Amino acid sequence: MAARIKKGDRVIVISGDDRGKQGEVLEVRPKLNRAVVQGINLAKHHTKPKGMGQPGGIVEKEATIHLSNLMLIDPKTDRPTRIGFKVLDGGNKVRVARATGNVIEG
Repeated sequence: MAARIKKGDRVIVISGDDRGKQGEVLEVRPKLNRAVVQGINLAKHHTKPKGMGQPGGIVEKEATIHLSNLMLIDPKTDRPTRIGFKVLDGGNKVRVARATGNVIEG
């Protein structure tokens, strides 16, 4: 299955506690249908000290979010869009913004 959302894409959260927030995709986990987005779905992790230089404490870290809760932002128009696919003359399959028909690089 082709990836609709890839690492480095700008996305907006369309449902959940972080609805309306935007961020960059740091990691995609296709088998789980989840992604890690910068600054979205922060979870607190309690860490133990690991030696003299690293103190313990509470660290906020991005947790995964389901891909169905994310929508790609078209880089040319800066608006959320659905994603389609198109095969070019050379045989390359590319992502296309459904709203405008623009080819999405990456």
